[in-house]
Amino acid sequence: MDDTFYGTRDKRGDWKPNKLLQYPPVFIWPAKPVAFLKWLFGYPGYLMPWNVVYAVVATLLWLYATPSMETMKTLAPGWIAYLFLRNAALVFLFFGAFHLRLYMQKKQGTSFKYNSKWPSKDNSAFLFSNQTVDNVIWTFASAVPLWTAFEVLTLWAFANGIIPYVDFAEHPIYCAIIMLLIPAFRDLHFYLVHRLIHWPPLYHAVHKLHHNNVNPGPWSGLAMHPVEHLLYFSGVLIHWIVPSNPIHALFHLTHAALAPAPGHAGFDKIVIGEEAGIDTHAYDHYLHHKFFECNYADGVIPLDQWFGTFHDGSKEAEDRMNKRFMERAKKYAEKQVRRSGTPS
Repeated sequence: MDDTFYGTRDKRGDWKPNKLLQYPPVFIWPAKPVAFLKWLFGYPGYLMPWNVVYAVVATLLWLYATPSMETMKTLAPGWIAYLFLRNAALVFLFFGAFHLRLYMQKKQGTSFKYNSKWPSKDNSAFLFSNQTVDNVIWTFASAVPLWTAFEVLTLWAFANGIIPYVDFAEHPIYCAIIMLLIPAFRDLHFYLVHRLIHWPPLYHAVHKLHHNNVNPGPWSGLAMHPVEHLLYFSGVLIHWIVPSNPIHALFHLTHAALAPAPGHAGFDKIVIGEEAGIDTHAYDHYLHHKFFECNYADGVIPLDQWFGTFHDGSKEAEDRMNKRFMERAKKYAEKQVRRSGTPS
């Protein structure tokens, strides 16, 4: 595929898509039911390709790679360690596949790559001054253990009847609706957590670690501070309140664990043939890493649009963002003057 048909490259070699970002036809009036159904079931759309992948993986994990409910009634080192190793292997294979193809083998060079540079190998902001090594360490030392901890406690609670259980066979429609809503709920939860950790004290203490990845790659997706991992995976606790099935919880956690790989891939498309490629849907979040204070959410609900932080990739959006920065800087300067007692 020739990326010049889909976007433009600037003097620095950075690529951007021609098509501006836009929200799906969900929260609009007048409603567009035909467009909504095409987006819901079409490709690319809400279900395909990525949400279907995560749902299938979660279902297979539940059917073939999760201990029985009887076993999980007791918190025992054996099955807990098994889940940790299972999750670590899943992350290694999924994230590793993106990194191998795009960053090690460099199968498509910089075609469709937003930032023409490759991950840093001499940057003191990262552990061992190496971005990829840093990202992998945070992923396996913090993300996988905390993801597993949420999974263990949730499955243990299901097994012991502590949280409300719904059987798929008895309530298939209800369970299907919950499956459909999980990615949307994850978008809402991610937005709320994301705005919280951009509060300056939390940003500098916690979220800055993730934002060191100005030029993110697949392994950057889960490279977070442990506090951020706690908040990020805490969305699964909704299933402690809303009657659910263990598959729902596994889908929720699998979605949270795997979605950051394509979301931080750094490429707009993964080229798989002369005229074929898989959209990563990573541009909105790439803009967040580039500009820091836009596109806090990247899903169904137009939260950034409602709260004035949406960046669609256009020059106009960048101008609006810069205006916000200038206004904020002016207010901060005025506040400092008032505190110092110096006349303006």
